[in-house]
Amino acid sequence: MFSKKSAEPQRQTPQVKNMAQNSGSTFSVIGADVSIKGDINASADLHVDGTIEGDIKCSSLVQGESSRIMGGVEAQQARLAGHVMGSIKVRELVILRTAQIEGDVQYDALTIEQGAQVEGRFAHSTPSTPAKPATDKGDDKPASPDEPKLSLAG
Repeated sequence: MFSKKSAEPQRQTPQVKNMAQNSGSTFSVIGADVSIKGDINASADLHVDGTIEGDIKCSSLVQGESSRIMGGVEAQQARLAGHVMGSIKVRELVILRTAQIEGDVQYDALTIEQGAQVEGRFAHSTPSTPAKPATDKGDDKPASPDEPKLSLAG
Protein backbone atom coordinates (compact mmCIF):
# COMPACT_ATOMS: atom_id res chain seq x y z
CA MET A 1 0.00 0.00 0.00
CA PHE A 2 2.75 2.50 0.95
CA SER A 3 5.42 0.89 -1.19
CA LYS A 4 7.79 3.07 -3.23
CA LYS A 5 6.90 1.00 -6.25
CA SER A 6 3.76 2.33 -7.73
CA ALA A 7 1.45 1.02 -10.40
CA GLU A 8 1.08 4.58 -11.67
CA PRO A 9 3.77 4.39 -14.40
CA GLN A 10 2.04 1.32 -15.79
CA ARG A 11 -1.21 3.26 -16.02
CA GLN A 12 0.44 6.33 -17.62
CA THR A 13 2.18 4.41 -20.38
CA PRO A 14 -1.03 3.03 -21.93
CA GLN A 15 -2.73 6.44 -21.58
CA VAL A 16 0.13 8.22 -23.37
CA LYS A 17 0.19 5.54 -26.04
CA ASN A 18 -3.56 5.82 -26.57
CA MET A 19 -3.38 9.61 -26.78
CA ALA A 20 -0.74 9.39 -29.50
CA GLN A 21 -2.77 6.84 -31.44
CA ASN A 22 -6.03 8.80 -31.12
CA SER A 23 -4.60 12.20 -32.02
CA GLY A 24 -3.58 11.07 -35.51
CA SER A 25 -0.62 13.46 -35.27
CA THR A 26 1.76 12.88 -38.17
CA PHE A 27 3.75 16.12 -38.05
CA SER A 28 7.37 16.48 -36.91
CA VAL A 29 9.31 19.70 -36.38
CA ILE A 30 13.08 20.18 -36.51
CA GLY A 31 13.68 23.47 -34.72
CA ALA A 32 16.05 26.26 -35.71
CA ASP A 33 18.48 25.29 -32.94
CA VAL A 34 18.73 21.67 -34.18
CA SER A 35 21.49 20.42 -36.46
CA ILE A 36 21.35 16.86 -37.81
CA LYS A 37 24.07 14.92 -39.63
CA GLY A 38 22.52 11.89 -41.29
CA ASP A 39 19.61 10.89 -43.46
CA ILE A 40 16.01 11.45 -42.37
CA ASN A 41 13.30 9.03 -43.43
CA ALA A 42 9.88 10.06 -42.10
CA SER A 43 6.44 8.73 -42.86
CA ALA A 44 5.09 11.93 -41.32
CA ASP A 45 4.96 15.48 -42.61
CA LEU A 46 8.13 17.34 -41.72
CA HIS A 47 8.78 21.01 -40.90
CA VAL A 48 12.48 21.95 -40.94
CA ASP A 49 13.83 25.17 -39.49
CA GLY A 50 17.26 23.78 -38.55
CA THR A 51 20.26 22.43 -40.46
CA ILE A 52 20.36 18.97 -42.00
CA GLU A 53 23.41 17.35 -43.58
CA GLY A 54 21.89 14.31 -45.27
CA ASP A 55 19.06 13.18 -47.47
CA ILE A 56 15.41 13.69 -46.54
CA LYS A 57 12.55 11.38 -47.55
CA CYS A 58 9.11 12.26 -46.25
CA SER A 59 5.48 12.67 -47.23
CA SER A 60 5.39 16.46 -47.08
CA LEU A 61 8.20 18.93 -46.37
CA VAL A 62 7.95 22.54 -45.27
CA GLN A 63 11.29 24.35 -45.05
CA GLY A 64 11.70 27.56 -43.09
CA GLU A 65 13.60 30.58 -44.40
CA SER A 66 16.63 30.12 -42.13
CA SER A 67 16.86 26.37 -42.75
CA ARG A 68 19.73 24.68 -44.59
CA ILE A 69 19.51 21.24 -46.20
CA MET A 70 22.71 19.77 -47.62
CA GLY A 71 21.47 16.61 -49.30
CA GLY A 72 18.74 15.30 -51.53
CA VAL A 73 15.03 15.85 -50.92
CA GLU A 74 12.34 13.34 -51.91
CA ALA A 75 8.70 14.00 -51.03
CA GLN A 76 5.16 14.03 -52.35
CA GLN A 77 4.83 17.76 -51.58
CA ALA A 78 7.42 20.36 -50.63
CA ARG A 79 7.36 24.06 -49.83
CA LEU A 80 10.92 25.37 -49.80
CA ALA A 81 11.95 28.75 -48.38
CA GLY A 82 15.54 28.16 -47.23
CA HIS A 83 18.81 26.91 -48.72
CA VAL A 84 18.96 23.47 -50.38
CA MET A 85 22.19 22.01 -51.75
CA GLY A 86 21.21 18.76 -53.44
CA SER A 87 18.80 17.18 -55.87
CA ILE A 88 15.04 17.51 -55.35
CA LYS A 89 12.42 14.99 -56.46
CA VAL A 90 8.90 16.11 -55.55
CA ARG A 91 5.44 15.69 -57.05
CA GLU A 92 4.11 19.13 -56.01
CA LEU A 93 6.81 21.72 -55.44
CA VAL A 94 6.51 25.33 -54.30
CA ILE A 95 9.71 27.39 -54.27
CA LEU A 96 9.26 30.58 -52.28
CA ARG A 97 11.05 33.86 -53.02
CA THR A 98 13.52 33.39 -50.15
CA ALA A 99 14.67 29.97 -51.39
CA GLN A 100 18.17 29.27 -52.68
CA ILE A 101 18.48 25.94 -54.45
CA GLU A 102 21.68 24.43 -55.81
CA GLY A 103 20.83 21.18 -57.58
CA ASP A 104 18.61 19.52 -60.13
CA VAL A 105 14.84 19.57 -59.61
CA GLN A 106 12.41 16.88 -60.76
CA TYR A 107 8.70 17.67 -60.34
CA ASP A 108 5.15 16.97 -61.53
CA ALA A 109 3.69 20.39 -60.58
CA LEU A 110 5.86 23.45 -59.97
CA THR A 111 5.32 26.95 -58.58
CA ILE A 112 8.20 29.42 -58.26
CA GLU A 113 7.83 32.82 -56.65
CA GLN A 114 9.62 35.76 -58.21
CA GLY A 115 12.99 36.23 -56.52
CA ALA A 116 13.75 32.57 -55.83
CA GLN A 117 17.28 31.52 -56.80
CA VAL A 118 17.79 28.15 -58.49
CA GLU A 119 21.07 26.87 -59.91
CA GLY A 120 20.40 23.55 -61.58
CA ARG A 121 18.20 21.86 -64.13
CA PHE A 122 14.44 21.42 -64.03
CA ALA A 123 12.90 18.21 -65.34
CA HIS A 124 9.21 17.44 -65.47
CA SER A 125 8.53 13.90 -64.23
CA THR A 126 7.03 11.68 -66.86
CA PRO A 127 5.74 8.15 -66.56
CA SER A 128 8.52 5.75 -67.42
CA THR A 129 8.16 4.29 -70.85
CA PRO A 130 10.16 1.25 -71.88
CA ALA A 131 13.08 2.12 -74.09
CA LYS A 132 13.04 0.71 -77.60
CA PRO A 133 15.92 -1.67 -78.20
CA ALA A 134 18.72 -0.27 -80.30
CA THR A 135 18.96 -1.75 -83.76
CA ASP A 136 22.02 -1.99 -85.91
CA LYS A 137 20.82 -0.60 -89.27
CA GLY A 138 23.03 -2.68 -91.55
CA ASP A 139 22.57 -5.97 -89.69
CA ASP A 140 19.26 -7.81 -89.20
CA LYS A 141 20.57 -10.42 -86.80
CA PRO A 142 19.72 -9.86 -83.11
CA ALA A 143 22.53 -8.93 -80.78
CA SER A 144 23.78 -11.72 -78.55
CA PRO A 145 22.92 -11.47 -74.84
CA ASP A 146 26.63 -11.11 -74.04
CA GLU A 147 27.07 -8.01 -76.22
CA PRO A 148 26.38 -4.64 -74.61
CA LYS A 149 23.53 -2.74 -76.28
CA LEU A 150 24.58 0.78 -77.07
CA SER A 151 22.85 3.56 -78.93
CA LEU A 152 23.78 7.15 -79.60
CA ALA A 153 21.37 9.99 -79.00
CA GLY A 154 21.04 12.23 -82.03
